[in-house]
Amino acid sequence: MANALDLDGLAALYRDLHAHPELAFAEHRTAGIVAARLGDLGYQVTTGVGGTGVVGVLANGTGPTVLLRADMDGLPVLEQTGLPYASTGHAKDADGIDVPVMHACGHDMHVTCLLGAAAELMAARDSWRGTLLLVFQPAEEKGMGARAMIDDGLYERFPAPEIVLGQHVSPMPAGTLGVHAGPALAAADAIRVVLYGEGGHGSRPETTVDPVLMAAATVLRLQGVVSRELAASDTAVLTVGALHAGTAPNIIPDHAELQLSLRSYSDKVHDKARAAIDRIVRAEAAASGATKKPEITTEVSFPVVVNDADACAKLTEVFNAGVGLALDPGSVTGSEDVGLLATAAGVPCAFWFLGGSDPARFEGVTTVQQAKDIVDGLPSNHSPHFAPVVEPTIRTGVTAMSAAARAWLES
Repeated sequence: MANALDLDGLAALYRDLHAHPELAFAEHRTAGIVAARLGDLGYQVTTGVGGTGVVGVLANGTGPTVLLRADMDGLPVLEQTGLPYASTGHAKDADGIDVPVMHACGHDMHVTCLLGAAAELMAARDSWRGTLLLVFQPAEEKGMGARAMIDDGLYERFPAPEIVLGQHVSPMPAGTLGVHAGPALAAADAIRVVLYGEGGHGSRPETTVDPVLMAAATVLRLQGVVSRELAASDTAVLTVGALHAGTAPNIIPDHAELQLSLRSYSDKVHDKARAAIDRIVRAEAAASGATKKPEITTEVSFPVVVNDADACAKLTEVFNAGVGLALDPGSVTGSEDVGLLATAAGVPCAFWFLGGSDPARFEGVTTVQQAKDIVDGLPSNHSPHFAPVVEPTIRTGVTAMSAAARAWLES
């Protein structure tokens, strides 16, 4: 069992978690490890919250309740890092398709750091008062895990927090932390589009309505939403992440499916972009002669992560006092459902970035722009090459979580 100073043990835990990733709502092995370690440390542990979520509680006298959160799920990505502890695992996705699985977003690092902080805070419990609420969340990648835990009575079954704290590893230099007040991560919609055609033989396309061509035209037209329908001062990202159609080269199928991701920072921009998506999808179907209207379904939607300004000012001071250099990375177009945990409780959120890239890559850098240029050239989250360095990432992440919690707990 890792203790507050057992960095070697935490590194071994991280490598084990990295080698054994699990998809959203299937984090059974990871949840078991988390529950066992929290139990060994002396936390009150509850499993199965919101599916595979784990909650650890340490009531340590009268004082504030502080929620610390880590997500647990991996991604359907084939790892190409070449690491000796690289994942070779496969799993069935929600559609029953066999896919490779990788911790391509660093959730293994998040779990490791929170377990390290849990050990450190338990060991130092004579120096603080209050209640720790440790939330190990499933299914962040689907944007569904926070909502599932809330709907399963997170704040009815456990103490309600006064602050929600969390971190996310990024390609910033290890040893640095990114803290941004206000809109920190974008709102996100996951949209499923089904385009209906009329199938037939590939040698006689004139007898069909080809949904593959319809889908291709739709994908191309969607690229104009951000570049031609939104102002240059607006921020939005629209990505077509998947296109599925057909089974054979000589068969024209009867439908095609697109999966879209829309990200934005304001309701006005979101609503304009979403209206454009709906208009384009329907117009391309009509232009292709489709006899059945397309289906457009929002499968997941969660809001902007808004960091509390006072909380971020406190974190920046705490981090710079002994954790690592705190920088302001600005708003990030990635998305997170951690904000739902704060909104549901009606409390502030403070969510920061944890640097995970080899600091040696940044030697000789003297300006922020030089550092950003290097970061832009590194494998990012969701890349098959994404691989945070073990140290000093773990040390910084554990210290950051512990220091952040103690900034709100009574001393």
